[in-house]
Amino acid sequence: MTNFIAIIPARYASSRFPGKPLAKIGEKPMIQLVYEQVKKAVETVYVATDDTRIFDAVQSFGGKAVMTSPNHQSGTDRCFEAYSLIKNEELRIKSDLSLNSSFLILNSTDVIINVQGDEPFIQPEQIENLAACFNDPTTQIATLVKPFPYNGFFDDLANQNSPKVVINKRMEAMYFSRSIIPYKRGTDRNRWLEAHTYYKHIGMYAYRAETLREITQLPQSSLELAENLEQLRWLENGYKIKVGITHLETIGIDTPEDLRRAMNIKR
Repeated sequence: MTNFIAIIPARYASSRFPGKPLAKIGEKPMIQLVYEQVKKAVETVYVATDDTRIFDAVQSFGGKAVMTSPNHQSGTDRCFEAYSLIKNEELRIKSDLSLNSSFLILNSTDVIINVQGDEPFIQPEQIENLAACFNDPTTQIATLVKPFPYNGFFDDLANQNSPKVVINKRMEAMYFSRSIIPYKRGTDRNRWLEAHTYYKHIGMYAYRAETLREITQLPQSSLELAENLEQLRWLENGYKIKVGITHLETIGIDTPEDLRRAMNIKR
């Protein structure tokens, strides 16, 4: 039986929105809304942070949090450290021993779900959709995509901040890009969305525990550096990424302006 553990990486420092996880949405900090939404789909949920203010805020609303290094380059790295700390604490309680994470014994049934800390409007159905990818025992990593609307605008498709994904017939990612993929040759660009189904990447991941350990030990790859997309490192090293499709929109918060727009949409 698969054991799902949701981890929400949350940093305080941000060049575009310092203290973002603690920004209030109504009466609650953003991180609390994310936590509560994830909790509707996964029983075991932790916030992984490098800041005591976020740690204290999570504990104050009754959530679980772990302190991690401030030196991580990605949320994936922070997730693995948090998972290691969580499993070590479980082992310590069971055996009354203090263990180093380098001796961590991974549970083959554990799947770690990485949910961004700036997705306060994430829906439980999306998390369940991602978890369902692991009904296939061969799944190593999973993520979500959303079709661009066929009546959408070319500028939305061309937005480099919305990575695109092409998938194969086994529902695995073939490539991610900030550019439009595939290029629809011979078709007026304003009709591309009518002529082909394009997929927008939703930045949620889930990994089997051993796979998560392995990918955090990989050096950055040339494709990753070219596109500034971490998942290309995994593909370039031969890992397969299972894809779930959602038709629910997500509203990520990167700036104070994003937060104001999101609040207007939700009203």
